[in-house]
Amino acid sequence: MRGATAIAAAATLVLLLQACHHKSAATDGGGKRRGGADGSQGPIPVTVAPVAEQDVPIYLNGLGAVLAFNTATILAQVSGQLVAVPFKEGDEVKAGDLLAQVDPRTYQAALDQALAKKAQDQAALASARLDLKRYEALLPEGYVMAQQVDQQRATVASDAALVQADDAAIEADRVQLSYCTIRAPFPGVVGIRQVDVGNLVSASNQTGIVVLTQIKPISVTFTLPEQALEAIRKADQQPLTVVAVSRDNQAELARGRLTAFDNQIDQSTGTIKLKATFDNADKALWPGQFVNVRLLVRTQRAALTVPTQAVQLGPNGSFVYVAGAQGTAEMRPVTPGATEGGVVVIAQGLKAGEKIVVDGQSRLQPGARLQASEAPAATPAPPAAAAGPAPGEAAPDETARPAQHRHDAGSQKDPAGTAQAP
Repeated sequence: MRGATAIAAAATLVLLLQACHHKSAATDGGGKRRGGADGSQGPIPVTVAPVAEQDVPIYLNGLGAVLAFNTATILAQVSGQLVAVPFKEGDEVKAGDLLAQVDPRTYQAALDQALAKKAQDQAALASARLDLKRYEALLPEGYVMAQQVDQQRATVASDAALVQADDAAIEADRVQLSYCTIRAPFPGVVGIRQVDVGNLVSASNQTGIVVLTQIKPISVTFTLPEQALEAIRKADQQPLTVVAVSRDNQAELARGRLTAFDNQIDQSTGTIKLKATFDNADKALWPGQFVNVRLLVRTQRAALTVPTQAVQLGPNGSFVYVAGAQGTAEMRPVTPGATEGGVVVIAQGLKAGEKIVVDGQSRLQPGARLQASEAPAATPAPPAAAAGPAPGEAAPDETARPAQHRHDAGSQKDPAGTAQAP
C-alpha cells in the first residue's frame, strides 16, 4: 500500500509541474498572456491593401494550335527537267514570284507547231472563200452548177472549223508552256526544297518541289467547353478579341480577332472548336506552334477587387481580414467572383477603399492588433500573366470552375483555387 501511495503522489507531482510549465509559457515576465485575441502582445506586422474599384476583363482560356492561313504544296504540272529553283529556303516571297522553272523547249516547240498549223489552215480557208465567191458570181450565168456552190460553201465552213481548232490547240499549248514557269500563288514563306535542279519532275509526282505557307495573316484554332458558346454569342463586342500567349504564360505574342466557330459541338469531348485570325506582322506566330489562347468575352465595369492572396477559405466559406478603424483585425465573410491577373472580384462583403490584409494572415485572429504597412492597390495583370492549361491538358472549363484562392503560408485554413469567369 505504501508503494502504491508513493507512485500516486509522484504522478500528481508530475502533473502539477506540467501545468506550471504551460502557464509560464503562455505568460510573459509580468504574468500577462501573449498572442491573445485582445492583442495585449503588441501589434502583429501585416501588409494591407485598399479595396480597388476598377474594370476587370473576363477571359476564357484554351490551348491553341497555329495554322498557316494558306498552305500549298508546289507541284509540277508538266513533265521535264527542273532547270532553275531561284528561291532561297525559308525566304518570304510575294504572290507571282518565280519558284521553279521546268525546261520549256519541248512545250515551246509544240506551241510553234500549233501556230504554223493555224497559218496553214488560215491560208486554205482564204483560198476556199475566194473560190466560193467566184462560184457564186458564175452561178446566175449557168457556168457552174448549184451543187458546186454548195460543196464550196461546205469547204469554207470546214476550213473555218479547222482554224477554230487550231486556236484551241494553241491555247492549250500556251497553258502547257506556262506550267513550265511555276510562280507563288499567294504571299508566304517557302520551306525546305524537296527537289534539286537537274532532276526530272512530272505531274504524277506527289512529293512536290516545296511547300509554301502564308503566315501574314495567320490562323489559330482552339477549343473551349461547350458552356462557353452562349457567352461568346451574347458578347456585346463583335468580333471578339483573342490574345495568343506563350506556353509559359510569360509573354503576349499577338492579338487578333475571333473569325469563326465550328458548326457543331464535339460530343466526345464536350468542346467546340474556334478559329481566330492574327495579322502577325512581326511573325511572332509560326505554323505548327502551340500557344495559350485567351478570348475576351466581356469587361466587368467598376468591380471591387482585392489581391487573390487576401481571400482565405474557412469552414464557413471565403473570408478576408479587414484592418478596422481601431487598428484591429476583423474577419469579414465575402463572396468572390471572377479572378483575373492576380486580382479577384468581390461580389459581396467589402466596400471600396477598405483596407484588407494581403500578407501575414496566418498569425491573425479576430480582434488582433495590427502593425500595417501599405501595399499598392491591386490591378489586373496583362494577359500573359494569367494561368493557362499545361501542355497536354484539356482546355479548362472557365464557366464552371470552383472558386480558388492562394493560401497564406502557415495558415491552418483549407486552401482553394482561383475563381474563374462565371
